[in-house]
Amino acid sequence: MRGVDAISLGNTAFEGLNNAYVLDGAVTTLVDTGVSTPDTRRQLHEGLDARGLAFEDVEQVLLTHWHADHAGLAGEIQSASGAVVRAHRADAPLIEQDPDAQAAMTARQRDLLATWGMPDAPREELFDFLGGESTIAGDPAEVEPFEAGDSFEAGDRELTAVHLPGHTKGLSGFTVESEYRAPSGAAGAELFSGDALLPYYTPNVGGADVRVERPLERYLETLSEIVESGYARAWPGHRGPIVDPAGRAADIVVHHRERTDRVLAVLEEHGPADAWTVSAHLFGELRSIHILHGPGEAYAHLHHLESAGVVENTDGRYAIADADADLDALFPDVSDSDARPEPST
Repeated sequence: MRGVDAISLGNTAFEGLNNAYVLDGAVTTLVDTGVSTPDTRRQLHEGLDARGLAFEDVEQVLLTHWHADHAGLAGEIQSASGAVVRAHRADAPLIEQDPDAQAAMTARQRDLLATWGMPDAPREELFDFLGGESTIAGDPAEVEPFEAGDSFEAGDRELTAVHLPGHTKGLSGFTVESEYRAPSGAAGAELFSGDALLPYYTPNVGGADVRVERPLERYLETLSEIVESGYARAWPGHRGPIVDPAGRAADIVVHHRERTDRVLAVLEEHGPADAWTVSAHLFGELRSIHILHGPGEAYAHLHHLESAGVVENTDGRYAIADADADLDALFPDVSDSDARPEPST
């Protein structure tokens, strides 16, 4: 797709370099902005300058989701240029740094950490980390919320929002018609996928946004939609383009199917356990944001199994209830997508 240019940006505790996509033309647009740190701000300034642009030239910012490594500089850009900043309605209050939305997020985190069985010491370490990281969210932006199906002129083309929840409640991608033909021969729309689809890491579910109800189920629905949509190429929030989006989405389904086996193996070997204990067996000792992401991922799997009657939950401790359950039935069928088993990350 001509006219799309990625500026690679550093981040803090997140996985791999971020991308800010520049669509120059009638409506100069950025898709995501990077985190609000001096180094990333300098990198974005330099990247735009190399393209004959500055913050003041940006007319529109499309945000895939509320996380600071994607939205951190949006408010600063808006102050410099008057750019319209758009995000999904579910994530807009957090990008605006609405006090009620932030307080609700913190309260939900605290409730779930207790339910997950997280001990006091890592809980205190996590909230110390989250308190320090609040500075990287940057200035609040005034957001124009959108819904799935809304379209926007961006650069010299039209982008359409598609809702891809799981990693966050409002995570959205943007599709654009294209003449690009993938090495596989696939042709059709391309997708700015944010963190719904990454080329190497599997996006965290369960901890990355504790507002998401049924997080693994929602994310599996997102992956199934990507498989069925047959995008020719995806432009992710981190690292390089994905030339087989359907295949990559199918890989991640397989990854979660295999992780479910590992979760059940923990319960089989060690007996009833809470999400924190299962996480410790899966991931070992955790630091920084991963103190939230690890048990969040374990919880997402345990909740998915509980909803299907495979495990039962008694006061936050999960035990196997149906040892002969058909686990494959809990996951979308991606057998036609040539999914390749993925190492656990």
